[in-house]
This record gives sequence, structure tokens and C-alpha cells, in this order.
Amino acid sequence: MRWYFLVLVLFCFMTQPVVALEIMLPQVYTGQADVAGWLMSEKLDGVRGYWDGKQLLSKQGNPFHPPLDFIQELPPFALEGEIWGGRGRFEETVAIVKRQAPDPGWLTLKFAVFDVPEATGSFTSRLDIARKWFEQHPSIYSFIIPQIPVRNQKHLKQELQRIEKLGGEGLIVRAPEALYTTGRSPKILKVKSFQDAEAKVVSHLPGKGKNLGKLGALLVELADGTRFKIGSGFSDAERKSPPAIGSIITFKYYGKFRSGIPRFASFMRVRTDLEL
Repeated sequence: MRWYFLVLVLFCFMTQPVVALEIMLPQVYTGQADVAGWLMSEKLDGVRGYWDGKQLLSKQGNPFHPPLDFIQELPPFALEGEIWGGRGRFEETVAIVKRQAPDPGWLTLKFAVFDVPEATGSFTSRLDIARKWFEQHPSIYSFIIPQIPVRNQKHLKQELQRIEKLGGEGLIVRAPEALYTTGRSPKILKVKSFQDAEAKVVSHLPGKGKNLGKLGALLVELADGTRFKIGSGFSDAERKSPPAIGSIITFKYYGKFRSGIPRFASFMRVRTDLEL
């Protein structure tokens, strides 16, 4: 009976549900907040990573499986960052980090650090802790995301345009004195020239003209039940093999009509990272 009890305890331990991490998240910048004197950085289009001092976790609390080389210079304290493969490599990055065993693909990625969540004090003082660590323990697989002081609104807009021309997604701006708090915070803002959201694919609508025999548009549904069509943003390959019905996609848009339908919605990608 003893062995049966031990096996039962081990099974219960191994099947405990993974608990999503309580992390600090940005709000959307609307142009109302005065962010002069705040710190801005590129919003890297990667996978959120949380180093707890021993292992690298997803925002859902699931363990990643990087090779030892990728994590061996990380500190014995918590770090938050983005697992990033470079601009335009989001889908490839997701595919690598989802693998259930160490994969050499990890060594083409970087852990881009933007916070020290368990440290006290301001954002700048927290980031200094990480900076001092990496000065003593340099890693070719980790770096601290550069932070640029915002002079004024014009400066913010110029930097956003520069990043978007390089193929970047947008900016993150942070209040330098902000303490670390969980949930959506007005002290950290996401800045883009467009908005984005997720929707579920309901059906495939056939194309006409040059798209005859291929996808013309997706009929999608928002979480509140609003349905609308997305007919732009697809490559030829995506029109020949469109996102599966029932899958979740990310689209960009520019405000909403009174009906709640997003204006000028355009397909961006399938969300294959939602379970991470």
C-alpha cells in the first residue's frame, strides 16, 4: 500500500494546474497622458518570458525548455523580458519556444530584459539591478532593452515612426519612478500607430477576380459577439491555406465604427502562442 500511496501523491503533484503569473501589463496610449520624462523602448515582437531565478517560464506559468547555454548566466533573482528572435521572426520564435526539449533554435534567440519584478523601488532602480548583474556576468543570449528618455510628444512620434520603418511593432513607455504592480498599469503604456485585437475565425469567404479559388475574406467574431469581415493583410500563401475555422487571429485596425466594428481591419497573424 505504501508504494500505491507514493505513486498517488506523485501523480497529484504532477497534475496540479499551472497558475498564470501575476505580472505588470501595459495600457494603451491614447495621447492623453503627458509622457515627457518617461522612458521609451521598442516593443519587441516576441514571447513574454519570466525567469524566476531557477527556470524560464511563460506568462501562463508553463516552463520553457531552453538549452543550458541560454540560461546559464541568468541571475538567482527574477527577471522579466521578451524572448526575441528579431523583427519579423515572431512565428519562428513561437515554434522554437513551444518545443518540449532543449533545441538549438534557442541559440538564435535572445532574452531581452525589461524589469526585475521582485525588486523594490522605482523602474529605473530595478533595471539597474539587472544591469549590474550582467556587467559582472555577461551573456550573449541576454541583454537589457535600451531605454530612451522622452523629450516631448514630437520626440515620441518620431521614435515611433523610426521603429515602424525598421519593421518594429511599436513602443513601450514607462514612468521611471513607477513601482512594480500587477495587472494593467497606467505607468506603462503601449504606443502604436494602430490598434490590435484578437478574433475567432468563423468561416472562409471565397475570393473573386485575382483571388478566385482562394480566400477572399475571413468572417471573424470578437469576444463580445461582434462579427465582421477581414479581407486584407493576407499573403498569397495565406489565401491558398487560410487560418483554420475556430482558430484565433490577431488583426490591426484604426478605431471603431459606432456599431463596434473595427475600422480598416487587416490580418496580422494566427495566434499560436496563446497557450504559452
